[in-house]
Amino acid sequence: MIRPDYHGGSIVNLMSTIMQGLGDASNYHAPLKELSSGMPAAAQNVVLLVIDGLGYHYLTEVGKHSALTRHLRAKLTTVFPSTTATAITTFLTGLAPQQHGLTGWFTYFHELGSIIAVLPFRPRFGGAPSGELNISVKSLYGHTPIFDLIKRDCYIIAPDSIAYSDFNLAHSGKAHIKPYKTLAECFKFTRDIIHGNQQKKYIYTYWPLLDGMAHDKGIGSHDVKQHFRDIDRAFSRFINNIKGSDTLVIATADHGIIDSGREHCIELEHYPQLQDMLTMPLTGERRMAYCYVETGRHEAFKNYLQNTFDDQMKIFDSRQLIEQHYFGLGEPHPQLHHRVGDYTLAMNGNLTIMDAVPGEKRYYHIGTHGGMSEQEMYVPLIIVEA
Repeated sequence: MIRPDYHGGSIVNLMSTIMQGLGDASNYHAPLKELSSGMPAAAQNVVLLVIDGLGYHYLTEVGKHSALTRHLRAKLTTVFPSTTATAITTFLTGLAPQQHGLTGWFTYFHELGSIIAVLPFRPRFGGAPSGELNISVKSLYGHTPIFDLIKRDCYIIAPDSIAYSDFNLAHSGKAHIKPYKTLAECFKFTRDIIHGNQQKKYIYTYWPLLDGMAHDKGIGSHDVKQHFRDIDRAFSRFINNIKGSDTLVIATADHGIIDSGREHCIELEHYPQLQDMLTMPLTGERRMAYCYVETGRHEAFKNYLQNTFDDQMKIFDSRQLIEQHYFGLGEPHPQLHHRVGDYTLAMNGNLTIMDAVPGEKRYYHIGTHGGMSEQEMYVPLIIVEA
């Protein structure tokens, strides 16, 4: 199992370097070993391109002769757990999960007494996004966006389906939001902003479809491989189109992906004795699930897991994960201990674990993430000076 390297080798440290280079030094974490803060400081334009799901291992195996690989500088670890909700929040705030407190797709908000899908910000049981219910999403998150901390004009290039979501708006700060519909538009709009004026700029560009396709088709599928090639060609054209613009392009990912599937999924409805020991549904991720256990049944819970699942999972005391800095360094978010339950189940191999609440549609992803395998935890650091 790979742990995040918060001492200079993770995406948190990458954000520390970017923030320091662009005029803010408030981060708890050290700068990245592989990148000097002088590089973003000196560049007229800084682009952070996040390709959701593009793991280091996938890039180096499938993209051996790609434009992205030609500019590969190093491999980094993502955060814990290795998933979009935690890592994208790090890209947008500069904070590790230890400070931003979002611990997976499903996060328990003690303040609301509810499990929330944090990116659409909907209760797990369904219904309208909480922002439509007069709940202040921004105050609940409590994060200062990176765009409000750095001394540059800032832009967010995001899919039109999520560009103005509660989550994005809560993390956009002063940044100008530019929605796009296609891969071509994603890179065109980034290029146009670079060439638009002579102001120093920071541009955050996010492409999600590789991850989405991998969930449906599998990271090892032909469709995902073809889409990777489309991304690579678009990236190569983009780099050629911005030559001479004094732009530093940093490309990376939020996590990698492994293939799993329904046959590798432990479904809690088949284990009613285990469900009976829990005070609420599972939270977190299918590869890294948080369990809230009834008072007085903790030993029975651990014994049941050990006797029933043997080597299928590793059981962690969730508070020890905080103390041992899996989520990051420094003072933890005041609600963090509420958001990780009593125990964390880290699934071995390519196994997942899931339950369902009434009315919830079940999705059996092929490609999955959230665990601590090398394929999920390592992401690329790609650097181009144009």
